[in-house]
Amino acid sequence: MPQPVYNRRLQVLYAWYTAGFILFILFLAAAESLGMSQRAIGYVFMFATVALYAGIGMMSRTADMVEYYVAGRRVPAFFNGMATGADWMSAASFIGMAGTLYHDGFQGLAFVLGWTGGFCLVALLLAPYLRMFGQYTIPDFLGARYGGNFARFVGAVVAILASFTYVVAQIYGVGLIASRVIGIDFEIGAFVGLAGILVCSFLGGMRAVTWTQVAQYIILIIAYLLPVVILSQKVTGVPIPQVMYGSVLQKLGEKEKALFDNPKEIEARTRFKAKSAEFDAKLAALPGSLEAERKKLTGRVDALKDASYAPAREIFAAEKALRELPRSEAEARVKWDAAARTYAEKAVRPQAHAEAYPGSSAGKDEKASDIARRNFIALVICLMFGTAALPHILMRYYTTYSVREARISVFWSLFFISLLYFTAPAYAVFAKWEVYNHLVGSSIAALPNWIASWSKVGLVGVEDINGDGILQLAELTLLPDVIVLATPEIAGLPYVISGLVAAGGLAAALSTADGLLLTISNALAHDIYYKMIGRNASTQRRLLISKAVLLAVAMVAAWVASLKPESILLMVGLAFSIAAAGFFPALVCGVFWQRANQWGAIAGMISGLSVTLYYAVITHPFFGGSMAAAWFDIQPISCGIFGLPVGFAAIIIVSLLTKPPAEEVRRLVESVRYPSLGIQGNKPSSSAKVCATVSSIS
Repeated sequence: MPQPVYNRRLQVLYAWYTAGFILFILFLAAAESLGMSQRAIGYVFMFATVALYAGIGMMSRTADMVEYYVAGRRVPAFFNGMATGADWMSAASFIGMAGTLYHDGFQGLAFVLGWTGGFCLVALLLAPYLRMFGQYTIPDFLGARYGGNFARFVGAVVAILASFTYVVAQIYGVGLIASRVIGIDFEIGAFVGLAGILVCSFLGGMRAVTWTQVAQYIILIIAYLLPVVILSQKVTGVPIPQVMYGSVLQKLGEKEKALFDNPKEIEARTRFKAKSAEFDAKLAALPGSLEAERKKLTGRVDALKDASYAPAREIFAAEKALRELPRSEAEARVKWDAAARTYAEKAVRPQAHAEAYPGSSAGKDEKASDIARRNFIALVICLMFGTAALPHILMRYYTTYSVREARISVFWSLFFISLLYFTAPAYAVFAKWEVYNHLVGSSIAALPNWIASWSKVGLVGVEDINGDGILQLAELTLLPDVIVLATPEIAGLPYVISGLVAAGGLAAALSTADGLLLTISNALAHDIYYKMIGRNASTQRRLLISKAVLLAVAMVAAWVASLKPESILLMVGLAFSIAAAGFFPALVCGVFWQRANQWGAIAGMISGLSVTLYYAVITHPFFGGSMAAAWFDIQPISCGIFGLPVGFAAIIIVSLLTKPPAEEVRRLVESVRYPSLGIQGNKPSSSAKVCATVSSIS
């Protein structure tokens, strides 16, 4: 089918799809006004959208290898950009970014700068060259460019590590949404979401994933924009949040000055500081303090039970405290250390939303300002180079039908991503304005229902530490992952908007998880099994193994996500650091430096990855590490900042110390970078000729 005709048909089809989804929202809004329950609205949004994705996945099923791996290389740039946008957004962008900006203010802009800047690197350094190379996966390029299966195997390991860390975060997001919207346990929600992920990718591979991602992007961008547009209209009278949030930010700064220095806030922070000191004292007195605490709680429970007048609520609270007491010294150290750090953070005066770096204002700690600035720059670098090396994003540019379309596709990717990224800072400001003006200072006994609902999921907490029955800002805990999902309820919007936001978050998580699972499956089934073990395997056998591997990896990822390992954004940050240090030096040197050879690339990937993982382990609490071991006070989320230069240095040094690559590899590099030179050096070239050279090398 000619590409322009194919493109027009897709435009008409997705235009009708968008109109139908808008009508679906209006129908549910009318149903809510007529008495439809919140739970019913949640069920309809969740299962209707998943059924839609499943239908697209079923209709896109294929047994053709090119269709399964690269969607037949016939995806128009506009739709590939939209699919890349959905693939890119993820639960981290949709759920976590505005929440991080809410908590960190200016510091959170590192995510916006890093992720958007990374696509500039993709367009300039990698996307067109990888498309000219052709083939199916990133390890395919490494295997052909550097010769042999060793480089391919190391590349496959890096792809699996980065993608698995990333996909766990997406399934975590799915479990979070399902547990809140349809009222099931988080662990069950993670596996329910897994079913939605599998129906999109299991039967049709990249072909099915592409067309479901286009559908998912339309849902997620409508879901993200609508609440903040309504909030902007409500607060400022103008429904353009990207323009109007600056005026609200100015008012927010004035509100912060009065709120942060309120005597009640100061009292609450003082009590939290004392609470942190108590836990520090208990830690210092272990193991004796644990036994003393157990005797104290046991005596209190017995005394309350013996007293006929004791309220049942107090007895229940005392029994709960005894049950939750650590059972061993090791467990006590972990729990009490976490509690001490949490209370210590609550005791600190909050940073103003628009303040560039903590301590940057006159009279504050300049060392803290330097550390914050250093971490800001490190995070931007890791996210930029990680973006340019993420295998599930780079694979998308194999699906276009020409190098020119790959370049245009990057432009559309940036356009569709910017619609959300330009809105995230406004989301954070409007949400914070609502919390500061309508929640802080209210009676704890009269708090809205959403506080209790999200408390069950573990993302919201209230502790009346000074016992005055009034909610102070220091007494409220809102984790970053709850801000976007709860904003419609915070602002008092109809529940249909909350259901829509949940559906958008689900679409973001599912779309990214589809691409990631496909990347892991391809690395195991195509790069390791087919290219290294079973070169004579039939097409049917290769597809069967790919689907079996996809199913197995998805089950393992859902199980890990059900353990609630960390916040979404931190897991995603680790994935970007792994990709940046493990892939970027080898990919860029492979395209732009002919002298780079097999042993240099292998040394670069292994050393960069090793340094990155080592730093994450020694500094991240999840692995038992501590920031006391940090280098230059860099946070573990930016661990790739150390692996990246090590990877480049290793490639350069080892390549120069070993013999140069073969002549056919040099010709491959020339044909990828300078297509007009051709394979023979002076004849016209094409992707087909490049692929022929690749086949001869590998």
